[in-house]
Amino acid sequence: MSELKLIVTHPGGAHKDDLLAACVLVALHGCPVERRDPTGDELADAQVAVVDVGGHHDPALHNYDHHQFPREHAPTCSLSLVLAALGLYEDALRFCDWLEPAEWFDSRGPKKTAEWLGVPRAAIGKLNSPVDMTLLRHFAGSPRHAPGETVYEFMRAVGADLLAYLRGVREDIESVRGRSERWQVQAGDEVIETVFLPRSDELPSEPSNGVARFIRATGLETVIGAMVYPDRRADGYGISRYEDDPRLDFSRLDGEPDVHFAHKSGFMCKTSATDPERLRGLIARAVVQPSARP
Repeated sequence: MSELKLIVTHPGGAHKDDLLAACVLVALHGCPVERRDPTGDELADAQVAVVDVGGHHDPALHNYDHHQFPREHAPTCSLSLVLAALGLYEDALRFCDWLEPAEWFDSRGPKKTAEWLGVPRAAIGKLNSPVDMTLLRHFAGSPRHAPGETVYEFMRAVGADLLAYLRGVREDIESVRGRSERWQVQAGDEVIETVFLPRSDELPSEPSNGVARFIRATGLETVIGAMVYPDRRADGYGISRYEDDPRLDFSRLDGEPDVHFAHKSGFMCKTSATDPERLRGLIARAVVQPSARP
């Protein structure tokens, strides 16, 4: 992206999408934000980002408005357009569960969003918090925000955290993609599809999260039942069920000589075992008979 000297977004009430879009751009460019209508010259200037106003979407010119899109256009918002320009939108949509509701709310309103979510209309307001409202109010309360000011620096932190999270997600996915193995663990009539991440010098900071993100990114959510990943605190491995697969209960492994922790709820255990066959065997021993499943 070309370097920016100014970010312009609409005056009046602020919304989550224009605020977050500005946060991302602030984190990248460190330039001031002005809340007013843009000029024609600014819409044509690639060094001025025009966000959620202006009636144009042109990433090459840093114009990120969605209000001119037709009614049948998929729900989107100004943050979506900024993330897409950065090549981060698909990961954000997959791993930021709050993004799609934000798109619906901004482009369809609270009633349609509630219907899409399958919740009462009143539930939408109940999701707000003082953090949301205070930041939006202070962002809307000034026509200009510049480096060094409290609101601006908080915006910079929000944008930087979001960018770091999304870049970390992608790094985790690629790390697991290049090192993981796919197992089929047989236990009677059951086959537990498993992703195994062997220990190496280059691991995600949270190996279990890295494996879970890889599964989600590769569309295996309905296939995988278990994950095996290096234990961050010891030399062995953690084993957990993916998305609470009801076929597995790792509390059944309590008492196994090489299992030093089995969560009482059954969703995971930790073992000093490192041999793949033993790890497969532990998964098989955790399988619950169909008649005993919740």
